[in-house]
Amino acid sequence: MADQLTPVFQIQRVYLKEASLEQPNSPAILLEQEQPSVDIQLGVAAEPVADGIFEVSVTCTVQTKIKDKTVFLVEAKQAGIFELRNLPQEQMGPILGIACPQIVYPYLRGNVADLIQRGGFPPVHLAEINFQAMYEQQQLQDAAAAQAPAQ
Repeated sequence: MADQLTPVFQIQRVYLKEASLEQPNSPAILLEQEQPSVDIQLGVAAEPVADGIFEVSVTCTVQTKIKDKTVFLVEAKQAGIFELRNLPQEQMGPILGIACPQIVYPYLRGNVADLIQRGGFPPVHLAEINFQAMYEQQQLQDAAAAQAPAQ
């Protein structure tokens, strides 16, 4: 009986779910001497897969431009399958929104840098992310949206 109540947090698998690299203006854009601007967007999602099994994914979009022309666009989604059982409900959100993304994110960083480098560019190294701050900000936004009067 004690085994049924033992908390479980296990990584089942970490995998690259999706990745793409586009260079829509090559080769002409590669001759430009101007430094490109870089825009990086990140997102986190968690979905139940089965009883006690969750897929947590971190998505990243890296777009570089010179003036209004795209040099390259990388979109990648790194995911992990996690087993979570017998954990207090109030801990589930932070584990899925903070702990799991922290495990998955280093793999995403490496894959994005590698993909960009394989495309013929210097690698773009994604900065470390404070997933706790990101999670807390999302919780505040969700709470504010819930309290906003319906239009």
